[in-house]
Amino acid sequence: MCHNPQPVKFSRKSRLFSHKRLANVSMTSSGFTNLFLIVLALYTLVQLGLKWRHIHHVDRHRHAVPSEFAESITLAEHQKAASYTIAKSKLAMAMTLWDGLVLLGLTLGGGVGLLDGWCRSVFSPESPYWLVPMATLSTVTTLLSLPWSLLVLIGMKLFGGYASLDLFWHKYLSLGVLSGTALVFAVVLSTALFSMPWSLYSTFGLEQRFGFNKTTVKILTIDVLKSISLGWVFGIPLVTVIIWLMERMGAYWWVYAWAVWVIFGLLIMAIYPHFIAPIFNKFVPLEDVALKARIEGLLKRCGFSSNGVFVMDGSRRSAHSNAYFSGFGRNKRIVFYDTLIEKLSPEQIEAVLAHELGHYRRHHIIKRMVMLYGSAFVFMFVLGLLKQSAWFYEGLGVAQPSTAAALMLFMLVLPVFTFMLDPISSLLSRRHEFEADAYAASQSSAQALISGLVKLYRDNANTVTPDPLHSAVYDSHPPAAIRVAALKKIA
Repeated sequence: MCHNPQPVKFSRKSRLFSHKRLANVSMTSSGFTNLFLIVLALYTLVQLGLKWRHIHHVDRHRHAVPSEFAESITLAEHQKAASYTIAKSKLAMAMTLWDGLVLLGLTLGGGVGLLDGWCRSVFSPESPYWLVPMATLSTVTTLLSLPWSLLVLIGMKLFGGYASLDLFWHKYLSLGVLSGTALVFAVVLSTALFSMPWSLYSTFGLEQRFGFNKTTVKILTIDVLKSISLGWVFGIPLVTVIIWLMERMGAYWWVYAWAVWVIFGLLIMAIYPHFIAPIFNKFVPLEDVALKARIEGLLKRCGFSSNGVFVMDGSRRSAHSNAYFSGFGRNKRIVFYDTLIEKLSPEQIEAVLAHELGHYRRHHIIKRMVMLYGSAFVFMFVLGLLKQSAWFYEGLGVAQPSTAAALMLFMLVLPVFTFMLDPISSLLSRRHEFEADAYAASQSSAQALISGLVKLYRDNANTVTPDPLHSAVYDSHPPAAIRVAALKKIA
């Protein structure tokens, strides 16, 4: 006898992935606190252990240049790379401990909760928060030093612009959105201030000691002011929209927020070459006629069209060398550091560019974007669950839940809980590098790429004897010896 099963009916209330059902996870605030402390301890110990291994491995191999590099790298250059690598690793160990303390202070120490309370008080009904739009516009236009900024301010004053802006903020926004945006920037500013001493030491101490730093205090100060200006121009609207969506769009706000974040990322990629990068560096068209002809021939062979080939004044800040292309569609732009033009031969430059083009022809950029936005979709979904869970706030030191507090807590602890994914990301990146090398060898000279890479390793003081385990976890590029050996097989 045959049995005819009745069709299964699914209602909206019985969905397997109902937010309310998934949010009711059996977890207590104390349990989550303990979990966070355990994972943070493991995260810190693993990082310190890997750096310790790396330091001792590099130090053990500093007394002799590996045979495959003996003709290109002197013992003095090899030992300089070892000392530079060890110094950077020791600094990274100190920063790991410091960052852990800062994270504990912002979470269990009550830092986020304290800042959230302060932002709420500033944007309370008794506070004259209607002044914020005027102050924001005035600050942005002043920092950017726009020629028409004074006219904008006068026009806003004479034609009632501030009143209209104030009405818009009252009608469409809320105190929670305003205080939430303020909290995000307060936390970002706090973490930046806490990391500033380490950044200054890295630039003016470590990099200076090894002869790489070209940055002056004036250049650094101007860069910081420009970064703050860009943060106001792009960051405030983005954060405000995200928090507004979190508060107004119901249980599936995270889908809308993810879409906004994707659009914002694509917009930045589109405008970066022409509008953002020139704010920090000077770009001039490549003038070397012979080199330009060689590059144009390579581009034609690879079927790559660009908006131009430019040389960037990277030597204003550092002696390190690099090459890259940015933008997409018709806005793609090829950029060489001036230091790279000075150090490599035309044939080596062509090979290095062929490698970068290999990333494009093998669709690595698109694959990375899919991975980035795909993981962001998952993370937004998880945040949507945690936002409704009281144990998440209380377990991380925030007594009074808020939308912005959920966002900031999630951003702060996410690297700790996703650290185990780093080796996978590094593995995929190294695989892409091998594929780009193979493509470069097919379109230019493999031997020229080998000699160019070795020269870059030498001039940038990159060690050719990294610890294998450390490299597997952290390095986005294969170790020098393995990479060169793979290219020799192709050649």
